[in-house]
Formats: sequence, structure tokens, C-alpha cells
Amino acid sequence: MRVHASAALPLATDPVVVPRPSAPGDDTRADLVGQSRAQIAEALVAAGLVPPRQAPMRARQLWHWIYARGATDFAAMTDLAKDLREGLARHFRIGRPQVVQVQVSVDGTRKWLLRSGGEEFETVFIPEADRGTLCVSSQVGCTLNCRFCHTGTMRFVRNLTAAEILGQVLVARDALGEWPARPEGRLLTNIVLMGMGEPLYNFDAVRDAMRIVMDAEGLALSRRRITLSTAGVVPLMARAGEEIGVNLAVSLHAVRDEVRDAIVPLNRKWNIAQLMAACAAYPGARNARRITFEYVMLEGVNDSDADARELVRLIRRYRIPAKVNLIPFNPWPGAPFRCSPDERIARFAEILFASGIAAPVRTPRGRDILAACGQLKSASERPPRAELERRAPVN
Repeated sequence: MRVHASAALPLATDPVVVPRPSAPGDDTRADLVGQSRAQIAEALVAAGLVPPRQAPMRARQLWHWIYARGATDFAAMTDLAKDLREGLARHFRIGRPQVVQVQVSVDGTRKWLLRSGGEEFETVFIPEADRGTLCVSSQVGCTLNCRFCHTGTMRFVRNLTAAEILGQVLVARDALGEWPARPEGRLLTNIVLMGMGEPLYNFDAVRDAMRIVMDAEGLALSRRRITLSTAGVVPLMARAGEEIGVNLAVSLHAVRDEVRDAIVPLNRKWNIAQLMAACAAYPGARNARRITFEYVMLEGVNDSDADARELVRLIRRYRIPAKVNLIPFNPWPGAPFRCSPDERIARFAEILFASGIAAPVRTPRGRDILAACGQLKSASERPPRAELERRAPVN
């Protein structure tokens, strides 16, 4: 499938920045987004809007309007009685994160700064000739502190809810005119959980959101088109394969523990041997569904011929059906690294290819608006403990 002409974005010498007005005060009604059909049915009964025997049918109707038609207003749900629609509007809402700012790169990449629950996070849409990929965040900030990642310089604030994770997909579909949802001819064809945060440290919300994304009666995106990226939370990798079942990408970035300890501190908890063994055991991994190793190219750190050969040895030793995405380092203000030169990246890829391992070099997208891999960061930061204590009310 090729991207529609309508998805084309204007080119410019500078990124386009579109500010959005502030949202009104917090809405205290319960949000139906992120709830399962059973949970919606229970909420309808608890609110006294429908009798128990009708609740499953009404929940299915609401599900269709929310996820297949993109409705945000109960008044649009014309197959529901007027009094029911009015009751729904009193008790519930169909939430979206507030769009604070939209930036459009010279290469067509779009980045949304979103706000929900008083915190900000980012999501990015990358249009290509044969696909459109949405990079979704799972947390506000990150606990991992990977040294080459801009998000890692931001304090961890909180996990996103399933509704906030789903909301990123809904906002993108709103902007792309993707309603009603359709299985063919989509602009948004793929999702990667590679935005802000470590998805496996927010397991339940990520799982619940992706189950709704994959539901055949709603957003209906195939699990083959969803990729979850982890820095290596080893104990949860098998569970992710069993309960979510999407493609797995692993942020490897180094082949020796002493190097990975320094640039991916999570390695001190679960080292490379443990991580590779978990990859080899990932449910569903096979040649037709390979594990992707992400490898950011840092000059003089992890980009030598010896590093490339050790990566080949590791993949072969653990018999992992794999490909390697080589990612040119994307700079950000104050970054302590430089990107490997093009010729060094090409040589690294050549060694992998010669060993029968696919090693495409990722084309940087959205660098001019800090939307490329490793560049996401919002202004939401949890204040230091002393500041929180200072703000606490005095009894």
C-alpha cells in the first residue's frame, strides 16, 4: 500500500509549529476510552442507564462508535435513544489528550506534544511511501537513564494510563482523517512502542491499550504491525510475548557488558547473556517474525569491526532469528556523544550482511523538530522531593 496523496505534508525551510489553545478545566466524568467491553457494560449498569441484560449490547455499540467511527460526542451516536445519549453525556466522556503543540518536520514527520492529567508527553507520526508509523509513549519521562537518549535526561514522572496510550492513536487518527476506521488504505499502518518510557515498566496499561488497538471490531491493527521496544526488562519479556504477542525490538546498543553498563544502566541488573537468552526464548520468535535489535551508532564507543563481529557471534550463539537496525545517533542539546561517520556505519553493516544478518541503516526522520529516535522529551518533570515537601499544605 502506498501513502495517499492527502497525507503529504508541506515542505518548509524551517519546521512548522502550530500552537493549540489551552483546554478547559478537568472533566471529572469517567472516561470510556481504555475500558474493555465488559468494563463499559458494568459502568452502564452502575450508572443506572441500562438494565444488566441490555448492557453487553450497549457496550458493543459504544465500542463501535469510539474505535471504529472515532466519535467524541455521545450526541452523534444516532442508533442510541436520545435519553440514553443524554445520560451517557452526564456520566461519561470519550477522552482525548489535549493537543498542546503540533510540529511538522521538513521531511513530513509530525510530532504532537500532548497533555493529560496535568503532564505532557510526545508522540510522533512518520509517513513513508509504503507505511505510516506512529511512535507511541508509555510513560512521562523514563527511569532508565540511557546516556545517549534525550528522554533519559528527564526525570520519571509517572506511567501513562491505557486511555492515554490509546489516546495517542486516536489523536493521530483524528489529525489524519482516519475515521471511520478501515482495514485497507490507511495512513497509520504501524505502531511502535518506542516513544518516551520503558513499556515493560508499565506492563498492564500497555497490554490493555494494545489489546484494544488489535481488536477486530475496533481499531483492528494486526499484531504483526505493532512492535514493542524494551531496553531489556528480562523477567517481563516472556510475559509480553504471551499476553500481548506483538513484535519485539530490543535496545541492545553494545555487545560487551562493560560498555552496555555505561550507556544502558539497566544492563547492570540483567546483563547481555541474560538478555540474549530471553530473546531466544521469546514466544513466537522465528525466521518469519524476527526479533529486532536496535543499535545506535556512537563514534568510538560501540562501532568498531570487533563490535560488529561480536554482535554476529552473540546472535549465532543464542540462535536468535534476528535483524539489526543500525541507528545513526540523533544529536540533542548537551549530548555527550557523536554519531559514527557514514563510512564506519557502512562498514559495520557490511560485516553483519556478510554473515547473513539483515542490518538496514535507519534513515533519521524529524531531527529538525527533535522527533527522531532518542530525541523525545517534554517539559513535565517531577519536582525534587524537597520541593514537593515545601509545597505540601501545612495542617
